[in-house]
Amino acid sequence: MATAVPAERDAVAGAFAGPHQEVRLPGVTLHRRSPAAGPVLDLLAAGVGPALAAASVAAALTAGALAGAPYDLVVSTGIGGGFAPDAPVGSLVVADEITAADLGAETPDGFLPVTDLGFGTVTHRPPAALVREFAAATGARTGTVLTVSTVTGTAGRAAALRARHPGALAEAMEGFGVAEAAAAHGLPVLELRAVSNAVGPRDRAAWRIGEALAALTEGFGKLAPVLESWNPHEP
Repeated sequence: MATAVPAERDAVAGAFAGPHQEVRLPGVTLHRRSPAAGPVLDLLAAGVGPALAAASVAAALTAGALAGAPYDLVVSTGIGGGFAPDAPVGSLVVADEITAADLGAETPDGFLPVTDLGFGTVTHRPPAALVREFAAATGARTGTVLTVSTVTGTAGRAAALRARHPGALAEAMEGFGVAEAAAAHGLPVLELRAVSNAVGPRDRAAWRIGEALAALTEGFGKLAPVLESWNPHEP
């Protein structure tokens, strides 16, 4: 399963070229590639933000499990902001960690993640072998992709995020929600992001959404061969 919001859905639609069908579920619609075209793939426009993404993906995963056709892997993909200079506009990032950057509490001494409060989790780790294979096939940069509920719009917040997460390459709004849904079903997850803008002061004029979507299209097109050769039992 791949998840994306509408514009990003179009960027990954190449993997669904040829016969496909719409599968309507409560609250979501899957675009299912015909088995004759290769491995069965479902495309879902999961919505914006971690909560809606988690709910949409959970609905699809539960429906598959109840129908006796459980999924093997969940892929969250789309565009996002990149931390300069490590993830420039137009580059592709594959997450080796998917981390909720703002799930926790503000204190007089700074931000505390929910794990420091004694409950929950803030990080999911995709299969390392799959991350390596996809990065090798596409030239994608590998690092932490942060999930935020509020897009960063200032230099101060960008610096604070990078200080707390030195390995962060990108931020987006859905990955952690998708990973939570996948984890509830015991499934591995992968997150791919094409960089459309720099994380920092909000400047819509500097965004390069078309360039990012082109990178996403090219990168996602190389995913299917990687999955066909990937051994899911390899850590």
